[in-house]
Amino acid sequence: MRTLQLADKTVPVIGQGTWHMGEDRHQRQAEVSALELGIDLGLTLIDTAEMYGEGGAEEVVGEAIAGKRDQVTLVSKVYPHNASRKGVAAACERSLQRLKTDFIDLYLLHWPGSYPLEETVEAFERLREAGKIGRWGVSNFDVSDMLELSAFASSSGCATNQVLYNPEERGVEYDLMPWMQNAAMPLMAYCPIGQAGKLLSNRAILEVAERHDATAAQISLAWVLRQDGVIAIPKAVDPHHLELNAAAGGIELSLDDERLIDTSWPAPQHKKRLAMV
Repeated sequence: MRTLQLADKTVPVIGQGTWHMGEDRHQRQAEVSALELGIDLGLTLIDTAEMYGEGGAEEVVGEAIAGKRDQVTLVSKVYPHNASRKGVAAACERSLQRLKTDFIDLYLLHWPGSYPLEETVEAFERLREAGKIGRWGVSNFDVSDMLELSAFASSSGCATNQVLYNPEERGVEYDLMPWMQNAAMPLMAYCPIGQAGKLLSNRAILEVAERHDATAAQISLAWVLRQDGVIAIPKAVDPHHLELNAAAGGIELSLDDERLIDTSWPAPQHKKRLAMV
């Protein structure tokens, strides 16, 4: 699988998301097993957050990476309402306990909140200096937010911006993605196959899938990854879906494939409000 540099680590371009994990105790073992299988398949970048299952997803991740911590690049996120100087430190400690580790590779602000960004970044830097985190970044930040951040944070300070991106949500291509590419900042795409809705039943996606003897979900992943500097973090619990996700990294779309998909969802021609879920 292709790799890129994220937070001073070499990571696969396809990782594992954990949104909605840790919400049902009856699903816990299946979720743990899925993450373990994903690691074995090379999906060693795992993304989670204190918001997911109110800490439940971090607990699932902690169980899955036991004995494998050195194989994994771990990403977690702090709630905006915990993003004060003291709040960030306390939230990080809670996440570390749930994850059963003493180090988070990449720690993100989940979305812009009421605390000044400068205060949050100062707290992140203290965590980094204390060895609690490797790097910090943001999520759900638009260009205006990134410009505000860059006014006081060095260009090498923020490691990534994690945003919604898939064939039916292309707004970031107009200005945010070019801004990040110019800053040599990787983009982490969440919900890269949508939310199991109309995207996976789209005629163009299905036609391209047939051309490649692939699934619609694999084509959506390949589309997201068609540009350099992008990481996709799909969530999967079904073992077969995990295998398909891992294999999607080897699919290369042709210009004809991309043009066909463009007929359903054209590239944005003007600024759009940043989409979030």
